[in-house]
Amino acid sequence: MTLPGPVPVPVVFDVNALVLAVAVGESPFRNWPSPPPTSGNPSADCLGVINDAAEFALWLSPHILVNTGTVLATVVKTPEAEVDEYLQVLAELAEASGGGITDPPQTVGDCPHWEDNRILDLAAAVGAFLIVSADADLTSMSPWRGRPVIEPPQFASLVDASRRARRRYR
Repeated sequence: MTLPGPVPVPVVFDVNALVLAVAVGESPFRNWPSPPPTSGNPSADCLGVINDAAEFALWLSPHILVNTGTVLATVVKTPEAEVDEYLQVLAELAEASGGGITDPPQTVGDCPHWEDNRILDLAAAVGAFLIVSADADLTSMSPWRGRPVIEPPQFASLVDASRRARRRYR
């Protein structure tokens, strides 16, 4: 009998982490960097961790995808075709990691910003272990209902350190 491998831990990334992964520096989103070592773009490193489909399962919502696309198109001025391709890649990453896309009910009102509450709705609905965000309104709530809310550099650094330690003790 073969025992199943470890179950990926559910995580939620907010819109700004997903935008920063492609809006900062050189970040080809078909070839995510994966710690170790970390790169110069912590948000891209975070998606590299998800791309590995080893420890974490990324969960997204239609709300997160739409807003990621809107920010990339209107603020970053990313061409529409690239936005569409990126959103497709995110959906594929989520699915391949053991997560997916779900549209949770709107039940959370813990944050003064409606948009941030949609991130928290998703985290609650999928039982996310943690939330990765560069939004001060969300990170200031950490831990939110027992879930750490950490910034992309923290997440990438923790995974990097954990992977290095595992390699050392093998």
